[in-house]
Amino acid sequence: MKQFTYTITDPLGIHGRPAGDLVKLAKSFAGTKITISKDGKSTDLTRLIMLMGLGVKGGDTITITAQGNDEQAAVEKIESFLKENM
Repeated sequence: MKQFTYTITDPLGIHGRPAGDLVKLAKSFAGTKITISKDGKSTDLTRLIMLMGLGVKGGDTITITAQGNDEQAAVEKIESFLKENM
């Protein structure tokens, strides 16, 4: 299991197109279960509606956890995506 925390810098938080792109990226790691957590609530990162339901805003800290065959690559790519887009 690999995980990291990240503080959202985009004032709009996780929204619209970036959220869809993040879900698409998570789905590309089919053999790995990836979750996102905020304030004690978590969901599978491949579920867009559930991700949006977390209500992640700018300044919030999230935790990404990956478990499976490609967990190292998954956390590296997702962390890079977050730094570039959120």
